[in-house]
Amino acid sequence: MNKQILSTLVAASFAAAAPVAFAQSANPAADGPQFRHHAQRQQHEQRPFSLPSERIEARLAYLKTALKITDAQQPQWDAFANTLRKHARDMDQRIQAHRSQTAQAQRDARPSAIERLERRQERLAATSARLNETLAAAKPLYAALTPEQQKVADELLATPRRGMRHGPMRGRA
Repeated sequence: MNKQILSTLVAASFAAAAPVAFAQSANPAADGPQFRHHAQRQQHEQRPFSLPSERIEARLAYLKTALKITDAQQPQWDAFANTLRKHARDMDQRIQAHRSQTAQAQRDARPSAIERLERRQERLAATSARLNETLAAAKPLYAALTPEQQKVADELLATPRRGMRHGPMRGRA
């Protein structure tokens, strides 16, 4: 008897929920991939620490603590940290430009294959230049580190974070 009552209640709840589910999917524009992408992008833009410059000081503090930078190593650290700060500010500008280009691209026609390849070439050249700057600042710092600090640096300074594309120096922060 209890099983029959339970199955009746379950069936009734499914029957009551069906019109609600149908009504929710009645607006296909609100469920489309463009709407979800737009909503996710807006949410990402509005959340705190969505730009690299908002995260860099915490990252630098973590690295400095993990590396146990001494007073003698401070000048090399400062040069390295200032390079990463500059890259974070530059990345903020590129993100803002990309967001405005994306909004404009939704209104305009898609760029040609050649234009897309040229943009990619520009991005790769800029990435290479940033990596060269970072390497120029990292080499003196690394040379000033003790062997124990170098082991930590080997783990934190050149290990890419999965799914992240914010800057050349990545680690497990």
